[in-house]
Amino acid sequence: MAETLETFLLNKGYVGIKLKLTKTNHFEIKATLNGVKGRFILDTGASSSCVGFEAVDTFNLQVKDSKVLAAGAGAINMETKMSKKNSVKIGKWQSDKIILVLFNLTHVNTALIDHKSKPVDGIIGADILKKSHAIIDYEKKQLYLKP
Repeated sequence: MAETLETFLLNKGYVGIKLKLTKTNHFEIKATLNGVKGRFILDTGASSSCVGFEAVDTFNLQVKDSKVLAAGAGAINMETKMSKKNSVKIGKWQSDKIILVLFNLTHVNTALIDHKSKPVDGIIGADILKKSHAIIDYEKKQLYLKP
């Protein structure tokens, strides 16, 4: 009998996290940031994980100015801020050394709301996906991370 991808990955020490496909065809994931639960888009094309400016108090972020301008999802030259040493927990995977980029997520959430999806607190990007050795099973809507 052939071993499934899930069985293979679980035997290799990965943990599975359920993904929700939104009406905008994005995967949504629940994560805990600095002890506070939030809703995030999983974005393999985003180089950095991000949260909106309005999330500073919600997630207890220590923020510093940044000279980097962000671009993505149809917006360019967006002002950013940085927050270092954040604790991120997704399922049983956790890291206490995550750097987050903060920028105005209004355009992202407006698009989600316009398509009858719920707004998000931020984006889980390639930085966390690489750090966690992430594997995405698109067919089963499952994310696997290696603690």
